[in-house]
Parts: sequence; structure tokens; C-alpha cells
Amino acid sequence: MPRRLVALFRRMGLPERLLAVLLLVVVVDFAANSFIFERVNSFELNRDDAERIAENLVLARRTLEHAPPSERADIAQVLSTGRFTLDWMAPGERRRGSLGLANLRSQVMEIEPELALADLELHLEELPGRGNIGGSIRLSDRSLVRFHTHANAVWKLTAGRLASLVLPTLLLIALAWVLLRATLRPLRNLIGATRHLGSGPPRPVPERGPDELRELIRALNEMQDRIHQSLVDRTQTMLAIGHDLKTPLARMRLRLDEDSVDPEVREGLSHDIEEMRMLLDSLQAYVDSDGRSIPAERIDVAVMAETLVDTAADHGADATYSGVPNLEITVRPVAIRRALSNLIENALHYGGCARVSVRRDGGAAEIVVEDEGPGIPEDRIADALQPFVRLDTARGRDTAGMGLGLPIVRKAVRAENGTLDLRNRPEGGLRATIRLPLPK
Repeated sequence: MPRRLVALFRRMGLPERLLAVLLLVVVVDFAANSFIFERVNSFELNRDDAERIAENLVLARRTLEHAPPSERADIAQVLSTGRFTLDWMAPGERRRGSLGLANLRSQVMEIEPELALADLELHLEELPGRGNIGGSIRLSDRSLVRFHTHANAVWKLTAGRLASLVLPTLLLIALAWVLLRATLRPLRNLIGATRHLGSGPPRPVPERGPDELRELIRALNEMQDRIHQSLVDRTQTMLAIGHDLKTPLARMRLRLDEDSVDPEVREGLSHDIEEMRMLLDSLQAYVDSDGRSIPAERIDVAVMAETLVDTAADHGADATYSGVPNLEITVRPVAIRRALSNLIENALHYGGCARVSVRRDGGAAEIVVEDEGPGIPEDRIADALQPFVRLDTARGRDTAGMGLGLPIVRKAVRAENGTLDLRNRPEGGLRATIRLPLPK
């Protein structure tokens, strides 16, 4: 049975859950009040306490009945003690307590039967009060004598009454906390899934929680599928275009080998074809640079950087390496090698030299590539990381390319949970800093 109730609760929507919680609190409140009412109604004191109340009431009634009305208030004060206080009131409306002590009333009137003629009324006092038992009697002229007294045995009723007041509130807080946690658990999963939208294969979120939340999760899962399919279609389209364009470029290069082509024309067309091929390679590298399906490997990033620098130096470039001889990290090697190669080529192309260093900085490997070129205007650094944005005017060069070099670097570094920082050097030139987490 409890499992069925839990299953039913899980199928409820958020409004139905709130209503169920409120109904349960109302039922508990009613049950607690019924229980305390029954206990109060059947409550009796021990014989000594009951006799004390009866004797005080009889003494007060007899004394005040024979006193003139103008003196009754003062007499009531004189008759009052620390455990039994009296107040005389002129004829008027009588206030009765909400929790009447019926059994105790019968017990007191059994001890002093004449109190039946005084219309004795007994009730449990409100909290806080002047005592824990209160009541009133009427005199023959319809005036009232109200009294308040303390009885040690009443503490159980007081504790029960406090419990009846506090229990529904505590239950409401507990159920609200459970409801909130049950509602937020799938919501946290939903928030986590939104952080991965468009960054890899869909990660379906289990459809749990209220109806409204399940509908939202279902819509998010469908959106994940649409976004992923759109990205796959875009990637396949761009790769297909790049592949198809390489075929006519290859045919054009073959035709340039014919003797009928003027040497000057051949040289110009060969340069254009090579530039087109580089553009297609750059485009393909940008599309493929996520590479999340490729498993990460443990590589020596210091050796990789030094090898790239040595290769550039062997071709006559002004490239130098400094730093640690070995530093192992776990990454996708092809993407990181492409990123370092792009930074070195950019430094050589735009800055005339490449100064590469690798070091360990806390829990990360830090790779720095510096040049001595014109740098990038501060207000255009963010633009330089956007795809298909060229800053030729800023770097003072008329160069080929699609503006994908730095975006490729950023995508590759982000895929490894690393960071790329670009900033101008105070002495001139650009400094690119890559930070990649070290294995734990």
C-alpha cells in the first residue's frame, strides 16, 4: 500500500502535490485537536487538588454573595493567593474556554454540591495564561466571579496542546521540504543537461517529477535531439563540400602540368590552388576540432611543443623553445598538436618569430607562445577568437586564410577543460597562454 501511495504521489502534478500536502496537514491537525479535546474533556485531578479548588470557590461564593457590589472587586483581590486568583465582574456576557474540563467539573461539584447552583464552568487556560485551569461561577445577582489556578497534573494536557499546535506546522515544513527536494532533483538534472547542449551526443534526462516538469524534460530531450541532428547535418554538409571541392582542385593542378600553360600563369594558378587547399583544410580542421569521440591519451606536451619548434626552425623560421624537458598530460593528441601548431604558425606569420615555453603551474600545464609582432588591438581580441573573423588590418598583413586559426585553438583547448588567454605584451607582440589540467 505505501508503494502505491508513493507511485501515485509521483504521478501527481505540482498543484495536486501541494493540495495533497495541505489536506494531509489538515487531517493531522484535526486528529491532534480531537485527541487533545478528548483528553481534556476526560481529565480529572487528584483528590487534594480538586478539594482545594472546590473549597476556594465555595469560600469566594459565600463571601461575595453577602458583600455589597461596590466592595466585591476588592474582596476578590483579598481572597486571591499565589495559586488561586479571583476577579469579580458585573453582570454581563460570560466567556467560556474552548477546551472544557467536563469530568473535572463533575469531580469538583461532587465534592461541593452547592457549586451546581453557581453554574460552575471549568476550562483549560490559553497559553500563556495566569494559570493552567480557569473558570467562572455566577452569583445570585448574575454577576461573575472568574478564577485562575495552577495544578501540577495539568502539565500533560499543556504539553499535548503544544504538540497539537506545533505538530501540523512541523509536518507541513517536513512535507514541504520533501516535496521541494523531490521536485528539485529532476530539475537539477535538467539544469546539468542544459550545460551540455550542443557540445556532444544528446544526454537524455530521465522523465521524473511532477507532470509539468516531465513535460519540460521531454521537450528538452527532443530539443537535444534536434540540435544534435542539426549539428551533425551541418558538419556532414561542410565536410562533403570540402571533400567535393578537393577533386576539381586536383584536376586543375593536373592540367597546370600541361606544356600549353604559360609559366607565369602556371605559377599564379598554383599559388591560388594551394591557397584554396589550405582554406579547405582549415575549414575541415575547424569542423572536426571538437573530436569528443576520440579517446584521450597520455602525452608529453613539452616534447610535442619542442618538436614543433624544432621543425619550424629546420625550415629556417625564428623559433625557440624553453621550459621543462618533460610534462605529461592526458588529452586528445591530434587536436592539441593542431592547436600548438596553429599558435606557432600565427606567431611566425604575424610576429616574425615564435618563443615557446612549457612549465608546470600548480595543477595545470602552462604553454606560452609569444611573438614580437604588432599584436592585436585590445578591443579586437575577443573578435580574434570568433570563426571567420580576420584581423589583417590590425596585424598589418595582407594574408590568406578564413580566420579559423585561433577559433580552432580555442575549441581544442576547451574540449580538454583548458583555457586560452590572449593578451598583448608590454614590450610589443602577442602572448597566447594555454592552460591544460594535469592528471590527478
